[in-house]
Amino acid sequence: MAELHGTARVGANPASDAVVWLEAPSAPAVTARKAVLDQRNLTFSPHVLAVRVGTTVDFPNNDRVFHNVFSFRDGKRFDLGMYPVGALKRVTFNQPGVSRIFCNIHPNMAAYVLAVDSPYFAVSDADGAFIIASIPPGAYTYHAWRAGATDLTGTWTSAAGQPLTVSWP
Repeated sequence: MAELHGTARVGANPASDAVVWLEAPSAPAVTARKAVLDQRNLTFSPHVLAVRVGTTVDFPNNDRVFHNVFSFRDGKRFDLGMYPVGALKRVTFNQPGVSRIFCNIHPNMAAYVLAVDSPYFAVSDADGAFIIASIPPGAYTYHAWRAGATDLTGTWTSAAGQPLTVSWP
């Protein structure tokens, strides 16, 4: 198994919150998985959440006010309705794509959930760094996404053990 260490960049600067994933058509089916998109201090955390298709995302309200989380355009469409502090709602992301997440009550709250049909994915940190672990040997097509930019596609081979740099102009 290989470990892909990579960097996401915009020009000469690091690109945080970029999602990078490898195509894996023969990967085993997803088992029940969970992820969390928290609501706290009138903010979604994390701002960008990558999940494998079939993952259920918890939307806990750990804030001091009501929220109404929804996504109405691309990706998974849903509206969780108003719910109070301490409540939890769940959504299963069963199709690949980007879901733009908002709160109907607080217009400054926004996040992204990117569902990918692969077990090999990561979100870049503040320095643009990412790691994708436990990749079987082989050649892969990679994809890279970040908000407001064109998706990138290329190739990477695990046998070479080379780092991957994805760069937007």
